[in-house]
Amino acid sequence: MPSTDLDRAHLPLGEQESIRLLRTTTIGRVAYSQAALPAIRAVSYTLRDEAVVIPARAGSALAQAARGSVVAFEADCYDPAARTGWSVTVVGPSRVVAGRRPEDPDVCLILVQLGLVRGWRTTFSSSVDDTADPSPDTCV
Repeated sequence: MPSTDLDRAHLPLGEQESIRLLRTTTIGRVAYSQAALPAIRAVSYTLRDEAVVIPARAGSALAQAARGSVVAFEADCYDPAARTGWSVTVVGPSRVVAGRRPEDPDVCLILVQLGLVRGWRTTFSSSVDDTADPSPDTCV
């Protein structure tokens, strides 16, 4: 997202709207460096204060790579039938903290600070359909 469809408009979103949209879904992707190569992993997440919070296993490659690194996070919502939706990316420093589940001490939390937040919405181009709803906030 944005798509490469030529009949769609790609509208930039403000930071506050982007953060609001991040609160509407719980699955995203985190991009990080692993063995000097880019890696991307689907993750569950929540948004708390000024950070994306991702649960992980303490000894996992993701937790090791994220510790003290700058990472990218992306979440989106896309309607494949209408080919519309939104995407938000966050780039920021990350840190790993111990989880708060005594029954599972191997769980840690990766916190990605909301550094650079960018979003965009893909809608129908005005020349295609001016009546379409340009704000699908519910993921399918």
